[in-house]
Amino acid sequence: MRAPLFTRKAVHCVNAGVAALAASPCLGRVVGRGIVMISYVGRRSGRTFRTPVSYRRSGDELVVGVQFPDAKTWWRNFVGDGGRITLELDGGERTGHAVATRDGRRVTVRVRLDPPGNGPS
Repeated sequence: MRAPLFTRKAVHCVNAGVAALAASPCLGRVVGRGIVMISYVGRRSGRTFRTPVSYRRSGDELVVGVQFPDAKTWWRNFVGDGGRITLELDGGERTGHAVATRDGRRVTVRVRLDPPGNGPS
């Protein structure tokens, strides 16, 4: 089910605002806690996309609870066997493998980070 155009535009505007705040020199440290920028290649388009998400971290695993999943499409790139993902984390880029699961109305994306410096070439 595709979200209404108004909802998709609102999500885009909110994401742009969060990304700008997280990159801000003054507010970035505060806003950036619990927010990570992800990059991934679209499953159908082959284009690279970048979006902010909130996460919880435990060691080398991040868990992203997708809010309003029917209004978003990014997580669908990681359904089934999952796919490669890049995260702006710990002051640099980290790569990993993300897998999305849907349980009714709840969507969770789990990211297993590659060891530092061992991402795919």
